[in-house]
Amino acid sequence: MASQQGQGIRIAIDRGGTFTDCVGNPGTGRMEDDVLIKLLSEDPSNYDDAPLEGIRRLLSRFTGREIPRDEPLDTTRIESIRMGTTVATNALLERKGERIAMVVTKGFKDCLEIGNQSRPKIFDLAIRKPEVLYRKVVEIDERVTLEDYAEDPERYSTNVEDAGDADLVRGLSSEAVRILQRPSEAVVRSQLQVLYDEGFRSIAVCLMHGYTFPDHEALVGRLAKDIGFEHVSLSHELMPMIKLVPRATSACADAYLTPTIRKYIVGFQAGFEGGLGVKSVKREEGTRGARCEFMQSDGGLVDVENFSGLRAILSGPAGGVVGYALTSYDTETKIPVIGFDMGGTSTDVSRYGSGRYEHVFETTTAGVTIQSPQLDINTVAAGGGSRLFFRNGLFVVGPESAGAHPGPACYRKGGPLTVTDANLLLGRLLPEFFPKIFGKGEDEGLDEDVTRGLFQELTDQINSEMGVDRKMTPDEVAYGFVKIANETMARPIRSLTEAKGHDTSLHRLATFGGAGGQHAVAIAESLGIRQILVHRYSSVLSAYGMALADVVDERQVPESKVWVDEVGDVKKDLKTKMEELKQRSREALRAQGFVNEKIVFEEYLNMRYRGTESALMIVKPEAGEESDSDGWAFGKAFVKQHDQEFGFTLPDRDIIIDDIRVRGIGKSFEGLEKTVDQQLREIKPRDLLSGETIHSMKKVYFEEGRLDTRIYRLEDLDVGDRVKGPAILADGTQTLVVTPGATALVIETHVVINIGDVEAGMKRRLDTEKVDPVMLSMFAHRFMAIAEQMGRALQKTSVSTNVKERLDYSCALFDDAGALVANGESKSYLERYARVPPFHFFAIGKDHVADQRQPLTSRYTLEYGGTHLPDITVITPAFAGENIIFYVASRAHHADIGGILPGSMPPHSRELYQEGAAIASEKLVSEGRFDEELMTRLLHAAPAQFPGCSGTRCLADNLNDLKAQVAANRKGIQLIETLVSDYGVEVVQFYMRAIQANAELSVRNLLKEVSGRFEGRPLEAVDYMDDGTPIRLKITIDGAKGEAVFDFEGTGMEVYGNTNAPSAVTYSAIIYCLRCLISSDIPLNQGCLTPITVLIPPKSFLSPSDSAAVVGGNVLTVG
Repeated sequence: MASQQGQGIRIAIDRGGTFTDCVGNPGTGRMEDDVLIKLLSEDPSNYDDAPLEGIRRLLSRFTGREIPRDEPLDTTRIESIRMGTTVATNALLERKGERIAMVVTKGFKDCLEIGNQSRPKIFDLAIRKPEVLYRKVVEIDERVTLEDYAEDPERYSTNVEDAGDADLVRGLSSEAVRILQRPSEAVVRSQLQVLYDEGFRSIAVCLMHGYTFPDHEALVGRLAKDIGFEHVSLSHELMPMIKLVPRATSACADAYLTPTIRKYIVGFQAGFEGGLGVKSVKREEGTRGARCEFMQSDGGLVDVENFSGLRAILSGPAGGVVGYALTSYDTETKIPVIGFDMGGTSTDVSRYGSGRYEHVFETTTAGVTIQSPQLDINTVAAGGGSRLFFRNGLFVVGPESAGAHPGPACYRKGGPLTVTDANLLLGRLLPEFFPKIFGKGEDEGLDEDVTRGLFQELTDQINSEMGVDRKMTPDEVAYGFVKIANETMARPIRSLTEAKGHDTSLHRLATFGGAGGQHAVAIAESLGIRQILVHRYSSVLSAYGMALADVVDERQVPESKVWVDEVGDVKKDLKTKMEELKQRSREALRAQGFVNEKIVFEEYLNMRYRGTESALMIVKPEAGEESDSDGWAFGKAFVKQHDQEFGFTLPDRDIIIDDIRVRGIGKSFEGLEKTVDQQLREIKPRDLLSGETIHSMKKVYFEEGRLDTRIYRLEDLDVGDRVKGPAILADGTQTLVVTPGATALVIETHVVINIGDVEAGMKRRLDTEKVDPVMLSMFAHRFMAIAEQMGRALQKTSVSTNVKERLDYSCALFDDAGALVANGESKSYLERYARVPPFHFFAIGKDHVADQRQPLTSRYTLEYGGTHLPDITVITPAFAGENIIFYVASRAHHADIGGILPGSMPPHSRELYQEGAAIASEKLVSEGRFDEELMTRLLHAAPAQFPGCSGTRCLADNLNDLKAQVAANRKGIQLIETLVSDYGVEVVQFYMRAIQANAELSVRNLLKEVSGRFEGRPLEAVDYMDDGTPIRLKITIDGAKGEAVFDFEGTGMEVYGNTNAPSAVTYSAIIYCLRCLISSDIPLNQGCLTPITVLIPPKSFLSPSDSAAVVGGNVLTVG
């Protein structure tokens, strides 16, 4: 535990949901003197608070005296206590925080109730909006506005100083702010007094433009303190960034959680004789206290007195990131590391590279959007306790969890089958290394018999439903679930790395957490990673990370200036503000005992291109990284990072600075004596002989089947020992599975697992005559992942608010006949691809599409499966040799494509031309060149030829978004090529068709069920538009075959208005409704429509003519 602190006892604690991990050092700083303790987080029959109990046990060990539980702990021998806690997270998840009120600008009372249009589960028929955190809202009669605006094409800037207007002031962001309504102090006081009299003691204050003009918020805060409110959260103090809704939710989260944390800290401090925190250390009278710091979500420590709810959401997981970052990354080799923390209910994945933590500034937890610096940690609902299901012919892992109670089936509490049970059955989990804490007497081990019996029942069910000649064995079923769990966890890792332009295969995988070692090798192989690092303290790495972390002080102010590379007034002003922030941060750290020599700074500018919403937090380049005379090469660094993450730059656009940020760091960690790479260079591996130091032998299941596997105790292995797989290395806290072809090398601080080419079993040829349900589930994940990653690429590389912010887009994968295979879910888009692509592909001929293997673009026309006007689709073929094997498509809602009104969604259009450009199919890219001239003519010149119409009003955004769609398609093609390289064309296409057949089977079963429920009677309904036009539908179901006819006979004729709905929209509505009625998660593809026949009367307003207006049909008639 290397440190720059004093010589007293140092304690680091991670209080998790199930276990509390403690790492203590007597003051030597040597790793060999560390003491590790793991205890239950909740054990009311023995102790009230787990961290306090852990500290008592450590002090008893170090002092040689058993300290009674009722005795206050002496702090005089404690140098520091560092903690991470789930108190804030649990309070947010369980909605057990403080009773709060929100204070907001008049007219915005419902801003958080409205929120945004995000729908995490777009097929859920019982939508439950997350509850707001406040109990009451008070509206303050105040208002300010920005006099100018950043997107002004004239770039006009008001001169506040010369205006001579008392209501015109300069905001913190350098923008001119006009005060429209000043709040009445007397009225505000009376409003707050009413809240206080109603029992509220904590309030959140968020006023319009408070990030740049905080005076009115400060007034409310001062009055609230005068009245007696115990906690007041002011949005401009918490995170002075633009955007009212996330700023308001953040203020509410802080007001909701901080009092809860304070109550916990008060109770925690009561267990010590001398007090905790910097103030107690500096106290001259009484018993000397101990430093006490809490881990924040950004990976930095903060004094106990300054720990707030807003920055505590990821307190525990952040310690793990710090732990693997500081123990696995080498500043010389600079090999980036992916963190893999697999727990009981979920798995956290993160990345560390370039010697700095990766932060995000807006996240959503438990339905609450948090605007605050947080480590970029992605959580997936797959862990050791994730439940196993066989649904609609697919293997499904999670998201449901067995939890701590009853837990997995093997825990002897009547629990269900879980991933833990699968590993136990396969021999990858060793009962002899597991504590005997189960059963009625809490003295029994894991129950292998129950697990074996439940897997046999599940295997019988699978064999019965699949009806294949070759029956699966329980081993194959369990292994299948493990493979699906691995794929589920690998997906967010790919997103985390590839979405930011990083190559996953060039990383190391650092695994920790209780279950990570059982899955690490398989996941690394899936990602192309060749080396895995498992720290000696991997089971308590989050706590160890607290011991290594630095104290951090964050400062930030808003800005609005346009970046200028040349030295001048802009840079001078920015540097002045940066120095002011650094000085305030330095003073805060000095107050905590850090001398100037131990204080370093990270300087950031939050930058974006004018007209875009994707700001990048750019760290000041180090000397030598970028050439710049004054060392302030932020502009060049921004362009470089924008190109890396998004794949393009906009050289003709201004770069706007949104924020200035300083991260002050009080260094308390010296670094390891030797890094992993230094140890690997110096070590001389010694291969263990077949019988040497082996604990036992066991038959363990791998890809090839059950293999004789050597079992080793980790404590029996010496530094330099190298074990060849198959093998298992275990101790009382972790189990490491070393697969055939891999080796495990023991070094001083880690076990390093090196992976060979591939497992031998991976090279076996897959059968393309009979469907393997495990591979079917695997390919369902992979196809869906392709569509999802295309969507992320589109969102990243687009420039318009519609695509980047509203997520009004969709990406999909199609077979060689143009039938839908997988459709990525976006938050605002329904499934509009049900009937679009085949028309494009065959109307223009495959030869034309394939000519240069380049994208096509299309928009609306009836015969080409259009939906509504601003949706432009880009389609690209994927080849194997000279044959098309797939198509990929991306569709985005463009903000304007011409017509009679801006936005191209006129409420009174009568003819199609009034709604903008109409594109059938055009070749968008030829010989690698984007045809900008063609698209300019189609979008700008062509619509303007009609009376009263204009061409597109935002051509630059149209062209950039189209380029983003091309980039998204290119990403899809690359991923398809990787999939084909892994499995071969024949296998990929076989399982593509099998997935479509699987969706078809699910719909057929649904139709049979509905037919039985209504005893074979047809289902009929009629509804009317506002103008009286009827929509009539009769559904006749063949219960024996599971087929249905959707007959719209009797539907009204085409109208001379814009509520006509193209047939593609009707098909999309049908597939969406069918998917919603199937409760389980199935692939959404063309198979869903195979059992469906749709009859739509020609010239009805559900099948209008080519020239009919349709803008309302997409959102009113069917939407």
